[in-house]
Amino acid sequence: MARRPAPLASIRLLVLDVDGVLTDGGLHYGPEGERTKRFHVRDGHGIRAVAAAGITVAVISGRDTAAVARRCADLGIGELQQGVGDKAQAFESLLARLGIAARECACVGDDSPDVPLLLRAGLAVAVADAHADARRAAHRRTRLPGGAGAVREVCDWLLAARARARR
Repeated sequence: MARRPAPLASIRLLVLDVDGVLTDGGLHYGPEGERTKRFHVRDGHGIRAVAAAGITVAVISGRDTAAVARRCADLGIGELQQGVGDKAQAFESLLARLGIAARECACVGDDSPDVPLLLRAGLAVAVADAHADARRAAHRRTRLPGGAGAVREVCDWLLAARARARR
């Protein structure tokens, strides 16, 4: 039996992966190691909009980079966990600390390491170009690929659902 997604208007927490979700998944290396990441400006606008609407935004990433810390700081994302080996454990700790049920959480992922989060989330979203593992675990899939406005698309879904619920 398929898991039913949580109603969009009930989402209180949006958890995002980085590589392949907030970025296109490309890793840019220079002589000193990873140097840059490219983020989509519309994703940032969507993140700020859902945060202003009362949805907490968190980032859980397997990699640890200064660029992600900077981007999260610029967007006011205080819930940042980088260098995470066990995303499921990090997710459960986050839910407990915030007092939010998994059913009230939307997770956006793109690959196998995100599957444990997607399977637990009330709303599991895979970006358009996600690996088949993530697509199978997701309730919904974006039209846009990671790093190209997919996060903004999810934010727009959440904001529209909240607006409809207020009517």
